[in-house]
Amino acid sequence: MASEATTLIVDGPGGPRNLRISSPSRVLWPELGLTKLDLAGYLVAVSPAFLAANGDRPVSLQRFSGGIDGEQFFSKNPPKGTPDFVRSVPVTYPSGRSHPQLVLDEPAGVVWAAQMNTVVFHPWASRAGNTDNPDQLRIDLDPQPGTGFPETVPVALELRSILAEAGLTAFIKTSGNRGLHVFAPIEPTHEFLDVRHAVIAAARELERRMPDTVTTAWWKEERGGKMFVDYNQANRDRTMAGAYSPRPLPHAPVSCPLEWDELATADPAAFTIATVPDRVAERGDPWESMHSSPGTIDTLLGWWNRDLDAGLGELVFPPDYPKMPGEPPRVQPSRARKTS
Repeated sequence: MASEATTLIVDGPGGPRNLRISSPSRVLWPELGLTKLDLAGYLVAVSPAFLAANGDRPVSLQRFSGGIDGEQFFSKNPPKGTPDFVRSVPVTYPSGRSHPQLVLDEPAGVVWAAQMNTVVFHPWASRAGNTDNPDQLRIDLDPQPGTGFPETVPVALELRSILAEAGLTAFIKTSGNRGLHVFAPIEPTHEFLDVRHAVIAAARELERRMPDTVTTAWWKEERGGKMFVDYNQANRDRTMAGAYSPRPLPHAPVSCPLEWDELATADPAAFTIATVPDRVAERGDPWESMHSSPGTIDTLLGWWNRDLDAGLGELVFPPDYPKMPGEPPRVQPSRARKTS
């Protein structure tokens, strides 16, 4: 029986490449009937903006063996058969181990990832040439049960003001679900732990200004209906869906960069792999100028030290991290009370 595979001709800096797409009619988003070939076509269409946001960074690939409802796994190291135009760089993980991690540099590499059944792309906050020092400060605004995107908007606007006070220019994108991601370009002069502390300082300031709305509580039982500022996304080897990355939800949404003046009326469900190519072609990329004037985290680190002096210390790290200096007990509060 003849193979169903097809070939896409993908332009790039080295000229066109022929990319084989096996099973192009495999349905990834069943409700919409969107296929693997549709995904590859989307990634080609937005590849300049996609690579500006996600290229030249270590990236983890969230791959699905079938459709988005099937089994999934993450690829970090180059899998067998990785083409020579997809490079890798050594990165150090929280355990102290070092391994090569994939880096995407051209549209053909992104299409190859789609051929490998990648749906979600998770780039690091640091560049391939300096993996230990992030050049982006990232803050994930995570709505809790009973809240959604509309409740996230005023929080994001206040956070923008706080970052501006700290000398940083904020950029915004939808998460592809209910939340928002706020990024700020920074000079890559501090390692991940420092950037984490800068994020915590900004989050605590946001919590002080919106105490009935915002929380930095790691444990879900302590959050109630408040918006969680997920400071742990700033850690080494912690990533979120990249700009223009599809998400594995039934309506095929995309984590879409926005202009700030769009935010109040934006509908995150409207940004999908079917609609975002036309949006980018017509409006351009809101993040195009992101790294033209990076700031520093010096002011935020000053706030961190101020809070340390006031008795506010380190916060809980993710469960797979080694015990970190100054970290409070990594145990759910209700369980700790029962134990005591």
